[in-house]
Amino acid sequence: MSRRGVPIVLTADRTLMSEYGGGIFMGFSACIPKGLIPDRLYFSLFCPPVKANEDGSVEAAPCGTRKVEAILLDNGFRREDVIVAHPEHLDKVIGPRTKALGITENDPLGIGPATSTFTGIFGGEAYMAIKFRELLNDPAVKRFKPKIIVGGPGSWQLEDEEVRRRLGVDCVVIGEGERVVPSIFEKAVNGEELPGVVYGEVASIDEIPVIRGATIDGIVEIARGCGRGCAFCVPTMQKYRCLPISHILKEVEVNVKAGRQPILHAEDVLRYGAKSIEVNREAVIKLFRSVKAHPGVKRIGMSHFALASIASAPEVVEEISNILGADEKHWLSGQTGIETGSPELMKRHMRGKCKPFTPDDWPQVVLEAFDILAQNRWVPCATLIMGLPGETERDIEHTISLVEKLRPFKSLIVPLFLVAMGGLKGKTRSFTVEDMTVKHTMLLLECWEHNLKWAPTLIREWTNFSIKNPVLRRGMHIILSYGIRQAEMLIRICRDEYDYNLKEMIEDARKGEIRTTPLLPVRFIYNLLRIREIL
Repeated sequence: MSRRGVPIVLTADRTLMSEYGGGIFMGFSACIPKGLIPDRLYFSLFCPPVKANEDGSVEAAPCGTRKVEAILLDNGFRREDVIVAHPEHLDKVIGPRTKALGITENDPLGIGPATSTFTGIFGGEAYMAIKFRELLNDPAVKRFKPKIIVGGPGSWQLEDEEVRRRLGVDCVVIGEGERVVPSIFEKAVNGEELPGVVYGEVASIDEIPVIRGATIDGIVEIARGCGRGCAFCVPTMQKYRCLPISHILKEVEVNVKAGRQPILHAEDVLRYGAKSIEVNREAVIKLFRSVKAHPGVKRIGMSHFALASIASAPEVVEEISNILGADEKHWLSGQTGIETGSPELMKRHMRGKCKPFTPDDWPQVVLEAFDILAQNRWVPCATLIMGLPGETERDIEHTISLVEKLRPFKSLIVPLFLVAMGGLKGKTRSFTVEDMTVKHTMLLLECWEHNLKWAPTLIREWTNFSIKNPVLRRGMHIILSYGIRQAEMLIRICRDEYDYNLKEMIEDARKGEIRTTPLLPVRFIYNLLRIREIL
């Protein structure tokens, strides 16, 4: 069977087929340019691969890939005709019988917000884009030429026909897949021509399937959509739906059986069960109690939460912390969005993000939310957006002021360049390094000085809790500490020698006129760790 191939092969690029040592937000490292860290070090220490089974299948896969697998199986495709495969073992699953290769992608061209920010500053190309091309050019793919179907959060980047033709992508699915995926793969299996672009429709709760295999880091979808209506949002995010607890527990069970603890995923976990913007306390608490009581569940993580929900329901945050046993050594975390400290930009682009508060309340809402999170031992990983349409120097000053006030709170704040996607596509242009003013650089450095203040504490606490191998833990400590020192040096150079002129500093760095500590110590540490593992 393996020599002949499986008719439908599902996979994702190598950066998505990693659990990042149990630190789901370390996945952001796939957005950094190749070369900042030696490849061997990056893919063994930071981004180790998920386990591949003998037949080429994977032990765990991205949640989106597992959903597509379940959609196909629920719609009459045979188990033996569908496999979720490791991207580095495609030779075991692709053969003359393979008709379709389905690929889940977050950032296939490397132009997403996080990636464009890091590559804009450091140059080069991000790992995610490189590994996507490697997947398309795999010898087995080139030899047997299955139809290539790409979906996932980054599929919008492949909407252009010329881009698809250049890459060799036959079909891209933009949006939800439940109603459109079966017919696309049926056409592929039957050798029929595929449409270049298919726009998925919003699925009902009953149409969303239960996954069959474990997900990366135990991700379990509890709700879909958002409904707050930010200007840069994609249309399918507008309709908010919650999955029933019975459905959620089935997916928790799949992951627990595979040795993974659940991470509950929604755009705002605190809005589970809500009929409007207001937090439904009873529904959220029931969800967490139900998942925590499920056999085999020892801990629960969260993917995202909204600061407005935190500020409006502090008692719910406290109750969740009590249920999960959060303390100073075992804190909770999740991603959230500050986006701006400017009430004017909130009014223009994100009125819904503030609800049940007003845009004028936003800076205070953020501060109160961070205070509530700190009191309950939650550590937010927050994003900011630079370059929102109509942004003024005064708006940036508001955001700088807000970040300064957040310094006492254990957290990470990641500034990102605006990417003209979702509702802003075609209405504005993406922000780049060329657009950066002195104020933008001041904001950027303020964020990274905040992160560097908290990084040593977060690294120590996270690695001590998540990484059991003492050699690996020590290596991670050394490498990340090295990176912190390098970042502190670059901040000093930008501030003191370039007077916040980041564009000029980047130009000089690319000419080799700025010296940084060479990567030799990093390579030495890597080789030392390898020797210790062998011994």
